[in-house]
Amino acid sequence: MRRVPLLPTVIVALAVAAMIALGLWQWLDRAPQKQAYLAQLAANPARPAIAFPRRTDDRLLFRRSYAACPHPLAQRLAGAGAAGFRLIADCGDGLLVQLGTTPDPMFARRWPGGPVRGFISHAPDARSLIGIVFDRHPQPLLLVADTPPLGLAANGRPDLASVPNNHLSYAVQWFLFAAVATVIYVLALRRRSA
Repeated sequence: MRRVPLLPTVIVALAVAAMIALGLWQWLDRAPQKQAYLAQLAANPARPAIAFPRRTDDRLLFRRSYAACPHPLAQRLAGAGAAGFRLIADCGDGLLVQLGTTPDPMFARRWPGGPVRGFISHAPDARSLIGIVFDRHPQPLLLVADTPPLGLAANGRPDLASVPNNHLSYAVQWFLFAAVATVIYVLALRRRSA
């Protein structure tokens, strides 16, 4: 029987150890953090309303909020999945308001502005996945209006299911990668010694 090659074995052992460490990190660190975050988001709709925050803080998602938008600077349509399109008003000073939804991609009526009550959500993000990796700016927040003006349809309610929670599946993936790398290396050693 031939000797086990030292350098490839060390490299594979380090790679497998790194994969196991990443799996443990996802399982024991990131998953509990995400569970605590989701519990906070689930409690947010019942908390008292606050003035719309001027700084992005994801811990405020789904919280009831209010703001004044006396003179919108711009309004645009953004995709809203099955609801069609959502009309978003830029009120300046970091305040974006999702007024409501419409199936009409040519919807052109304009909102004159005024007070808005609703809940805090993420604004649409046009960055690609690669762009998000390299651009560390947080996704901006917007105020989703309770009452749609202009004949728009009502916005959807806050949905905790819209917040991804994949850390346990990531942990399983890392453990599977470690197992597959180990099996492949053992098979390669057997083939080499045959």
